[in-house]
Amino acid sequence: MSRIGKSPVVIAEGVTVTVADGMITVKGKLGQLTQEFSDVTVKVEEGQVIVERQSDHKDHRAKHGLYRSLVNNMIIGVSEGFTKSLELVGVGYRASNQGQKLDLALGFSHNIVLMVAEEVTLETISEKGKNPIVKLTSHDKQLLGAIAAKIRGFRKPEPYKGKGVKFVGEVLRRKAGKSA
Repeated sequence: MSRIGKSPVVIAEGVTVTVADGMITVKGKLGQLTQEFSDVTVKVEEGQVIVERQSDHKDHRAKHGLYRSLVNNMIIGVSEGFTKSLELVGVGYRASNQGQKLDLALGFSHNIVLMVAEEVTLETISEKGKNPIVKLTSHDKQLLGAIAAKIRGFRKPEPYKGKGVKFVGEVLRRKAGKSA
């Protein structure tokens, strides 16, 4: 039995969960999220969400823990929210934003301009003597991770000097370089 799937999800205060026709809807102070589900049954009982699978088939076992984690992330998202921070390491690397438009200078001939979805709050922090930081905040964990991965993908950190866009706190594997 799935260890993750069999534990119930506690519904946070101020969050409402409704299940109807293969869709689960979670509403909270930060927004509303919906998720389709199949191969499992979802029940809301006594302030908890319980996910049960239909059989011991391999697909049903795999989706049991998946949907439990998705529901848990939805409840945490609409009650507390999620944050990801990216650090720009490199000489001349800059980040600025105007509303939802992120402008990145990453050493290419032109700046990279990215329109960020409305559900994500964008903030750029530039202090003298420190690397610029792009801070993303949202109630949707999947969307937040996708946008953060897209920004990181513009210039991934290289293994010799560590230049590029990396997550704050990410540990990079460094290489030695040429031996003279």
